[in-house]
Amino acid sequence: MEKKGDNIFNEEIPLVPDFKFTSKVANVFDDMVTRSVPYYPEMQRMIGELAGDHYQPGSVIYDLGCSTGATLIHMDQFVPGDIVFTGIDDSESMLEKCRSKLDEYHIQRKVNLVCADLNGNVHIENASVVVLCLTLQFIRPINRLRLLKQIIDGMNKDGVLILVEKVLAEDSTFNRKFIKYYYDFKRRNNYSELEISQKREALENVLIPYKLSEDITLLKEAGFSNVDTFFKWYNFAGIIAQK
Repeated sequence: MEKKGDNIFNEEIPLVPDFKFTSKVANVFDDMVTRSVPYYPEMQRMIGELAGDHYQPGSVIYDLGCSTGATLIHMDQFVPGDIVFTGIDDSESMLEKCRSKLDEYHIQRKVNLVCADLNGNVHIENASVVVLCLTLQFIRPINRLRLLKQIIDGMNKDGVLILVEKVLAEDSTFNRKFIKYYYDFKRRNNYSELEISQKREALENVLIPYKLSEDITLLKEAGFSNVDTFFKWYNFAGIIAQK
């Protein structure tokens, strides 16, 4: 499959619209996320390892906001083939790309792909592992606790939620520095100042990050008991939470 480079924001846009996961984004998403998220391949490997250690026989593993299927494909390497995967995303364009990639990687297990808005009611049952990789940050804040409660209600005892998020620093002084380091990372990955600026504007009203401490508090309020951080890079974090 031909991999296309992300050039969505490389020309000046007079009025930058809110970011949406359109077919145009789906076509370049793998390049976009790799160049925009520090240690993204390593995060995916870690998610796979954690899923491999926490799946339960006869259960279902959910990837909420599965996008083009990178997490499903990584988990496939660590989880026995008789475990069913379910990927949910609200963009049919992303799901189409996901289906193509699952075929390309010759994924043999049963994978259910569902188009649904995670801001609404989501049906989860018999789950031993649920993944939210760079997804909760796009859910409207008023709906986040409800989504987490739906997850834990459909989760088996000792099941885990694996959450990867862009986060705010606990202190505003560090937050400014962390953002600077993050934009330096994007520059090293050949994004121009125009691209960085326009994407920041597009995401301003769409991606709303919390502090790491706020995410942990939210998880505990939803009913998760054991919560720990497994990854941290300036303004990105990975959290595992157990029911």
